[in-house]
Amino acid sequence: MTLALRLAAKGQGRTSPNPMVGALVVKNGRIVGRGYHHGPGQPHAEVLALNEAGPRANGATLYVTLEPCCHLLKRTPPCVPGVIQSGVRQVVVAMTDPNPKVKGRGIAALRRAGIAVTTGVALEEAEKLNREYLHWVRTGRPYVIMKAGMTLDGKVATAKGESRWITGPRARQDAHRLRSQVDAVVVGIGTILHDDPSLTARLSDRPLKLSPKQPLRVVLDSRLRTPLGATICDAQDRAKTLLATTGRASQSRRRLFEQAGVGVLSLPTKNGQVSLPALMTALGKRGITSVLIEGGSTVNAAALREKLVNRVVLYIAPTLMGGQDAKSVIGDRSPKLLAQALALRHVTVRRIGKDLLVEGDL
Repeated sequence: MTLALRLAAKGQGRTSPNPMVGALVVKNGRIVGRGYHHGPGQPHAEVLALNEAGPRANGATLYVTLEPCCHLLKRTPPCVPGVIQSGVRQVVVAMTDPNPKVKGRGIAALRRAGIAVTTGVALEEAEKLNREYLHWVRTGRPYVIMKAGMTLDGKVATAKGESRWITGPRARQDAHRLRSQVDAVVVGIGTILHDDPSLTARLSDRPLKLSPKQPLRVVLDSRLRTPLGATICDAQDRAKTLLATTGRASQSRRRLFEQAGVGVLSLPTKNGQVSLPALMTALGKRGITSVLIEGGSTVNAAALREKLVNRVVLYIAPTLMGGQDAKSVIGDRSPKLLAQALALRHVTVRRIGKDLLVEGDL
């Protein structure tokens, strides 16, 4: 199963809104077929592995990281009939699929066909691999990662707003890797007005080379103050942009952006700003399973306050900025008691160039 999970991970960043799945066909102690899901609309891992195995699948064991599907409401045929027809005698499944269209039905169908099914093998590893998909299926909202580059004392910008560059090139490149693996990147209007970022996922800057998959670029812009000439409004065929706004925005501004091919989504307000819970629900309905928040201290504070953040990724430079007027990684007011501070779980720390990368779950 460990090998099947490694195969599944090859689809990272490309399978959404589908899960990552790997499969192996083993006969007489030898792997005779292997496959992993490459992306929506493409054959599932089980199909690829069984096709490679051919007649050798008869009497073999199929290892698969996720319960085989049995429903018809998708772009590819269900996997269960193919598994049954292949003649495998046993199927080993890492985890069941929480999707209501599956949810144990695939396993039940295999057992009814006389195939022995074992579940829960490497369950923890399988759930970790597909944590974004699992969260989306169970809640209807995307899995949210809050990412920031900061100094050792928690500052993300000087009092005048200078932030380029706090961390080194290797840390910034790793952040682009992270961008390429999520479905959407969310920033506030302040980031657009101050930095005019492209928010694309890049493999390199010199020469400029973009990642094959680009995240949807989402801007929290309650009054549509984004300049029409902003970098994120260019080349929508290369990377799409969505402006999340409110009823406070003028219809004429909205039409201008829509004519330029930029998406505009009107949402309810909360505390005078775009409601983040409403945004996440709307993105979930669009099949967005993972979101990277890169919005600065104000957006970070709002997302944490709404309990929307699932994971924190912090790139920390070994520098000290100081000053109460410098921008901190989390804005708004601090808690009155230490007991109210948010504690990260499953924390890891590693070096990236001269910087540190600290990651943890909330």
